[in-house]
Amino acid sequence: MANLARWEPFEDVMSLRDAMSRLFDESLVRHGPFGVWPFASQDSGSTLAVDMYETDGDVMVKASLPGLKPEEVDITITGATLHIRGEKKEETEEEHGDYYLKERCFGSFERVLTLPVEVKADEAEASFEDGVLTLKLPKAEQVKAKQIKIQTK
Repeated sequence: MANLARWEPFEDVMSLRDAMSRLFDESLVRHGPFGVWPFASQDSGSTLAVDMYETDGDVMVKASLPGLKPEEVDITITGATLHIRGEKKEETEEEHGDYYLKERCFGSFERVLTLPVEVKADEAEASFEDGVLTLKLPKAEQVKAKQIKIQTK
């Protein structure tokens, strides 16, 4: 004889409370009320957007820092770890009138990256143009690939 199970149509439907908790967890906490926080700390779930790639002689890092000035950014290399930190200070508030929207975010940020190879920190170069920070980190000599010629007999 076949086993019969009673069908519960609302068993898989989540409660309104669960749905609201999930909504707030996934959107407001991680991304802020107006999208991804551009200057959020690593703990908040969103971080500074970074590209890192390797060329023959260098490790290149590009970071998007819109609205920041070079003097608001601090870059340090400790061993194989790159730290990019900074703070976007809030502009003075206008005391007249009511705000209808205030979506620009201010605050501190930090991004810690593990470099893929050892670099010469004292020869690193940094440039800043159109809100993009570009770091050129020369590879250490022992890391650079060296071609070995085969001797024939």
